[in-house]
Amino acid sequence: MSFTEEEVAYLRSQPIARLATLGSDQQPDVVPVAFEFDGRFFWVGAAGHTVLDTRKFRNLRAGNQRVALVVDDVVSFDPFIVRAIRVYGNAEQPFERIGMVGPGIFMRITPTISWSWNMAGEPVGSTWYEPRRTMHVPGGE
Repeated sequence: MSFTEEEVAYLRSQPIARLATLGSDQQPDVVPVAFEFDGRFFWVGAAGHTVLDTRKFRNLRAGNQRVALVVDDVVSFDPFIVRAIRVYGNAEQPFERIGMVGPGIFMRITPTISWSWNMAGEPVGSTWYEPRRTMHVPGGE
């Protein structure tokens, strides 16, 4: 099982995510990041070699490969409409590649589990949105 077409379209429509990594002192660190989703992997990085000095890449180099990524937006406050996808995954050591803003250094994140809420963009009712949980198979489509 993988992301639905609706989830892929949503991920590709959003420019910012929140990435959580774990430091060598076991302190979680969350930072907003630009990201790309190619239908299989999430790519997080930036142009220039100074990106390797950022906390997210230092945490990865320290051997903490498990990450969490959240992509969400508030469509409306009245009526209240939110959409979100949360992803747990494994990040790999940096790759040089050409990303959405040109060449740079990127971590590649392979999703392992994801949850999505309200991809249809419906107002919340008397109960909160029912999440869709997906187990992602490494190497799967």
